[in-house]
Amino acid sequence: MALGSLGLVAGALLIAASSRWLPGELPSYPPAQNAAEARPAASLAIHDARPGQPARRIAEDLIAPPPLDVAGVERIEPRPPLGELGLASPPQTPMPQDWRETLLYRPVATSSAIFEAMGRRVVISGTIDVDPDRTCAFGDAVWPCGQRARAAFNAWLRGRALKCVLPPDVDRFGVAAPCMLGKQDVGAWLVGNGWAMASPSGIYGKAEAAARGAEMGIFGPPQ
Repeated sequence: MALGSLGLVAGALLIAASSRWLPGELPSYPPAQNAAEARPAASLAIHDARPGQPARRIAEDLIAPPPLDVAGVERIEPRPPLGELGLASPPQTPMPQDWRETLLYRPVATSSAIFEAMGRRVVISGTIDVDPDRTCAFGDAVWPCGQRARAAFNAWLRGRALKCVLPPDVDRFGVAAPCMLGKQDVGAWLVGNGWAMASPSGIYGKAEAAARGAEMGIFGPPQ
């Protein structure tokens, strides 16, 4: 009978303890969300929460840039460069593989940009020759600039050897070729001093412009 009494007492204690928590008062975990938090994020309006100011709605269509109508876009020509310093020089025409550097001794100028040496006739490539019969006018003076240009070329050569890039056989005809006198480009010297003009497809355009601006050679007074 003692064991039965103990069981009755334990059951009464359990009933008393459980009666302290009613079903409506049981805490919920996790805490219930309010109505605003329960709605999806996409349905929430975006507001600018500034302290002390009423909230205002942000226009979603102004957050991203508006679409561009390509029909109203007009392509215009690019502006000209501010100067020639950054312009690339025209590429030089590559020489054929069978052309070789050849030393030509005792050259004699027959014109302002043409010479003969060792039975060969060579035109300095990238230049326009000034004919020996040409005359030039500077102010009221007219002078034989073609003869003076040929004389200046001969005086500069002084019978020294020119190194030119030539094909194997040019004995019977003239050929346009680049030449060097030591480390000096012959074409650059002639055009830069005004004794020849630059070919439109050559690389001496800037040198001619400088000679014209400085009134050198055929672009200047009688010499």
